[in-house]
Amino acid sequence: MASKNPRPNKTLDRDLRSRVNLEQANLATRRPFVAPSIAGAFILLAGLIASLSFGWNSETYLIVAATAVGAYMALNIGANDVANNVGPAVGSNALSMVGALIIAAIFESAGALLAGGDVVGTISKGIIDPTYVSNPQIFIWAMFAALLSAALWVNLATWIGAPVSTTHSVVGGVMGAGIAAAGFAAVNWPTMGKIAASWVISPLLGGIVAALFLWFIKSKVSDKQDKIAAARRWVPVLIAIMAGAFSAYLAVKGLKKIIKIDLQTALLIGAFAFAATYFITRPLIRRQSDGKENTKKSVRELFKIPLIFAAALLSFAHGANDVANAVGPLAAIVHTAEAGDVLTKVSIPIWVMAVGAFGLSFGLLLFGPKLIRMVGEQITKLNPLRAYCVALSAAITVIIASWLGLPVSSTHIAVGAVFGVGFFREAHWRITTNNSKVEKIVATEAEKKEQGKRKHRKLVRRSHFMTIIAAWVITVPAAALLSASIFLILNAFA
Repeated sequence: MASKNPRPNKTLDRDLRSRVNLEQANLATRRPFVAPSIAGAFILLAGLIASLSFGWNSETYLIVAATAVGAYMALNIGANDVANNVGPAVGSNALSMVGALIIAAIFESAGALLAGGDVVGTISKGIIDPTYVSNPQIFIWAMFAALLSAALWVNLATWIGAPVSTTHSVVGGVMGAGIAAAGFAAVNWPTMGKIAASWVISPLLGGIVAALFLWFIKSKVSDKQDKIAAARRWVPVLIAIMAGAFSAYLAVKGLKKIIKIDLQTALLIGAFAFAATYFITRPLIRRQSDGKENTKKSVRELFKIPLIFAAALLSFAHGANDVANAVGPLAAIVHTAEAGDVLTKVSIPIWVMAVGAFGLSFGLLLFGPKLIRMVGEQITKLNPLRAYCVALSAAITVIIASWLGLPVSSTHIAVGAVFGVGFFREAHWRITTNNSKVEKIVATEAEKKEQGKRKHRKLVRRSHFMTIIAAWVITVPAAALLSASIFLILNAFA
């Protein structure tokens, strides 16, 4: 017989709901601590690996501390720098966030471990004369201060949402520690001048190249009356350009550990890749475009798969190149502590390279989404076509800069390309609005006001633009000042 008093059941339901809500609230409060906890565990594990690899002696504590800082730096590079490679693909919806994280983590680690360079310069970019820091103890503290200051600065930049150059951060750290250790005479100022010039050269080149490709695609494909026919003609060419550019890019920058390739040979490899890719993709694009509607959306869909490949290749090249920012100073500290002398170049032990490679991946997986969204979604709106122009610009600009002997930052190039695409869209919007017949038949004041808004529509967020530019400008001096302070404190206690 059913009970006539339903209150106990209602009380039970209320208690269950309260318990579920309490558990959900408990999980929500603990979630922000999960990523830092995993990162902390990785740093401790890296220190343990260092102690086991180096053995116990009077220098072990220093090596363990330096390895922990190197792991911390690798985590920050993964959180900040990798966003430039996969952000446009995520922002254009060619890749989901989870897919981008998986692809980037795999290819970043592969690039670092397979082609990460077994020899690195201990004095980054040759900005400090080694004769001024020939004392091993002074050199170790200088490298330690440079590594820690660069990691702290990149961490701060990630927190405020500014993609910065990790290479410039390390350069600033080395310069600041060198000045604190030996004075301003120790700095190679012509080299620093070239690095300062790259603050302007890198984003401008990246932005111009990306804008030119976007203009070409719009004029030759998406704005044509028969868009499908135009796509069949030009999309295979554009994909082949990407294949050729990335082949040359990887040959010059990404395979230094495996084989040394000069620029001329790399360009020949790129030309072969261009021809092979064109003849392979031409029938594929024709088949993929069959039955498609004659719309811009159909054209954009053709760029999704090439964009995914571009994100993977950029991640591989980035892992091969930028892992040295995390492990270069660490390898220098390890060698100097073991051998007791200072060299301009040292070999990287495999355990040191592993710390850098896995640190990049962990940093990306744990903290990368914030900067990925910034680069891919918040600066300007991207679709597969625009994101493809950004990725293509990153590869081509590095090749052009290598040919001209210009120092450039891959971070500045990629973000500059996003800016270039956004500002081109603004200019194109205003030109088409001014030439529109709608302007000539505006009748009311409200319509005139709306028309004025359309003329001055901003498609690049100015707040993000100013924040990122400011972060770029102060990266080297901020890292240098921080490094000098850390060096003086360490040296005083030592």
